[in-house]
Amino acid sequence: MKKEFSERELDRIIEMAWEDRTPFEAITFQFGISEQETIEIMRREMKPSSFRMWRKRVQGRKTKHSKLRGNGIDRFKCSRQRHISGNKVSKR
Repeated sequence: MKKEFSERELDRIIEMAWEDRTPFEAITFQFGISEQETIEIMRREMKPSSFRMWRKRVQGRKTKHSKLRGNGIDRFKCSRQRHISGNKVSKR
């Protein structure tokens, strides 16, 4: 069953996926979708060149997978991270 998301939710999923320090598990926790479903959303919502650039960057990145992170990193968001309103990622 495919989940339906509002435009605002899709923007937030894309924003979280684009952030290097936000693990896929945070997206799963907040939106109930798997890493694969996140990748499918990114593929569908982004320009092909933007998707390829993002995919190359996050593949195997330690910060995108909680299990690969070092001990002591137990939060999803940096305490110094400012809130970003509006999605600045190049979408279709």
